[in-house]
Amino acid sequence: MNPKMEKLFKLPLYQRFLLLFVVLGLLVAAFVYFLYNPAREELVKRQAELDRLQVQLQEKQRIANNLPRFKAEYEQMQKQLELALNELPNQKEIPSLLKSIAGLARDNGLEVLLFKPEKEAVKQFYAEVPVSLALRGTYHQMAFFCQAVSRLARIVNVVDIKLTKPQMVDGETLLSINCRAVTYRFVEAATPSPGDKKKGKKK
Repeated sequence: MNPKMEKLFKLPLYQRFLLLFVVLGLLVAAFVYFLYNPAREELVKRQAELDRLQVQLQEKQRIANNLPRFKAEYEQMQKQLELALNELPNQKEIPSLLKSIAGLARDNGLEVLLFKPEKEAVKQFYAEVPVSLALRGTYHQMAFFCQAVSRLARIVNVVDIKLTKPQMVDGETLLSINCRAVTYRFVEAATPSPGDKKKGKKK
């Protein structure tokens, strides 16, 4: 028998048990460190990845289930946009529309002292087309004028109304009225001309 083994067997029983526990402890520690912990970390990563994929799957499933509703809402919004655009005058209609505003003021008894088209204010897909008005008349005449403007087929808003200098004339209170009538027109996206494209390439 190996002398080392003989020496080991000659040790007292409690020392042999103690040595056995130490060896087993080292084996368990090696197993935990080299095998169990890496496997556990990999399992945690896989579980996290699985949870993430399940969340994505549920989200995509929810979108798929709601796709008909989203499509219907989109089509409804498209129709509403088309209706709104139909209420915007085109470039050719602007002059006659502005003249009709002045005509409505006169038709409702207002005296038109100033009719001054202002510079357009271009927004994202439309432009504001304002005109400054200086009018003279009663409060009720102004109210009827605003009501008539609101009934136009095209969108026109009367804003920035200022009533000043009231005067009694023939039993009526006449006012100096300053306001702005604002209509809107659709602005189409400008497509670059071939010449512009060539200039861009040269740069």
